[in-house]
Amino acid sequence: MKLASYRIAERSSYGIVKSDGVIDLAPRTGIATLRGFLAAGPATRAERYAGAAVDVALEAIEFLPVIPDPAHIVCVGINYASHIAEVAQAGIKRATPEKPSIFLRCIDTLVAHRQPLLMPRVSQSLDYEAELAVVIGVPGRYIAEDEALAHVAGYTCFNDGSVRDWQFHTNNITPGKNFPSTGALGPWLVTADEIPDPQRLAIRTRVNERTMQDGNTADMIFSVARIIAYVSSFIPLAPGDILATGTPDGVGFSRKPPVFLAEGDRCVIEIEAIGSLTNEVRREAAR
Repeated sequence: MKLASYRIAERSSYGIVKSDGVIDLAPRTGIATLRGFLAAGPATRAERYAGAAVDVALEAIEFLPVIPDPAHIVCVGINYASHIAEVAQAGIKRATPEKPSIFLRCIDTLVAHRQPLLMPRVSQSLDYEAELAVVIGVPGRYIAEDEALAHVAGYTCFNDGSVRDWQFHTNNITPGKNFPSTGALGPWLVTADEIPDPQRLAIRTRVNERTMQDGNTADMIFSVARIIAYVSSFIPLAPGDILATGTPDGVGFSRKPPVFLAEGDRCVIEIEAIGSLTNEVRREAAR
């Protein structure tokens, strides 16, 4: 089952995505947001509404980030061996980490499917990163690795847009990961029952129809379950929290010469069993 957050007629809502449209859940459940719906119980209980007639066509909605208001956006860097190798070729030496390399994103960095990624005025180095994102459904602290996947509501696509020159100003990569409207999340959440093994998913990036990344989540250094267990040790995880799990090789800054996103580019993140997240690139408006 696919669940999406969206705006229609100046009203924000969420619902079940079907082939011919969306079943609007907010008026049916009395719960205003998808995050609230997840907090109230398992995502799969939305199935009770799956037989209803669709309320609106997909073309009529404005997608929002799958979870527009997560309490936490936790990201893992350097989580594919192939990415470590290409970073080394670009002159940045990184040992294989013994623990997940963690950084946080702010909510205002998120954009939705079909919304523009913004190139900041202070940089020409906006890069793409295809990532599998985990949406937490069941809260927990000190979650055991062998129980971690039971805390997942579902999975979605994430483009961890990175402003590379700002990322590498110092050893702290936070600035390059937190420019507004640089991280795309969507188009929808696929419930965990449809993806029993998140470590066997093809993951790709295409820019203007050119394949730039072509990997598989089987190559992660730290599995989804391991990431959940680790992060839950220092952050009490809550329904709607987002965990981004790292990117495979093929990013723009490691290429020779580097290939960064440019105004007008169309960037597509594809993940097997989930779908495609599409964003065009625009330059941040001058003030």
